[in-house]
Amino acid sequence: MQKIGVLGAGTWGVALARMLANTGYDVTVWSAVENEIDILSKTHIHPNLKNCKIPEKIIFTKDLRQACVDKDIVLFAVASLYVRDTAKKVGGLIPDGQIIVDVAKGIEEGTNLTMSQIIEQEIRADFKHDNIKVVVLSGPTHAEEVAIDLPTTIVSACEDIKSAEYVQDVFMNTCMRVYTNSDKIGVELCGALKNIIAIAAGVSDGLGYGDNAKAALITRGIAEMSRLGKAMGGNYQTFAGLAGLGDLIVTATSRHSRNNRAGYLIGKGLTPQKAVEEVGMVVEGINALDAAVELAKKYDVEMPIVFAVNAVVNKGADPLETVNELMTRKKRKE
Repeated sequence: MQKIGVLGAGTWGVALARMLANTGYDVTVWSAVENEIDILSKTHIHPNLKNCKIPEKIIFTKDLRQACVDKDIVLFAVASLYVRDTAKKVGGLIPDGQIIVDVAKGIEEGTNLTMSQIIEQEIRADFKHDNIKVVVLSGPTHAEEVAIDLPTTIVSACEDIKSAEYVQDVFMNTCMRVYTNSDKIGVELCGALKNIIAIAAGVSDGLGYGDNAKAALITRGIAEMSRLGKAMGGNYQTFAGLAGLGDLIVTATSRHSRNNRAGYLIGKGLTPQKAVEEVGMVVEGINALDAAVELAKKYDVEMPIVFAVNAVVNKGADPLETVNELMTRKKRKE
């Protein structure tokens, strides 16, 4: 029986922990937020997954060592802002050759590194972990649906395809179908950038625009994502797959989407800060904005939707005026 340590007790970490436990694996969940562990240990119900009954056999712990030592897989499910700090602590607890699965989505401000790059950088810093394998799991996967066994598909991505296939075998079951991909950078960029486009789609809804506008944002958004991905060495086809178009569609249209919800509230007139407070959970698209803008400039890639969202969120631009500016840009071919 595989032993899996899940780092992070948010909705995604808990939904995956439940699925893996029900598949038959030995699962331990850790959180740095002690109150989360107290609640989950006592109730076996996540406050934001009220329809999900968590198996009694899952162990919830405040001890990071207990979640990392002697595990076949260590799963990073912490918010992107906490990936680096968590990785620093994990390095001394795992052996060289450890398989790590990352489900956090984002790009770090300041370094412009993806989550897997941060994990590799921190854990390999002691020069004793050169052979760790970091596999990225990403795709159209709302925790609220995985937590109640609704059919879901996801991508397991790693340059080492054998590691991707191992993770595919562990996570695949009757409710989750897993595909493999060797384009890890492409898959990670999809996961980070689609959140920004989803904010734009939410703003569009908040302003009262219709399906035409949303379809345009999704389609032109995937074009922007693909351009940057290709410039950074990603495979163009990745952006047309589950990790790209698939995840963008679900994040830009679903009632479960935090990013879409935050954008909607901004479109309705709330400040970005108030919108995030209203959502009540991490809005990863806002966290990824600075890095996305810097990467677009670095690689000389045109990303007008990303820049428009940045103008509204970080520069106080009026959403309505920003839409008008997008619509009246210089004419061009598709």
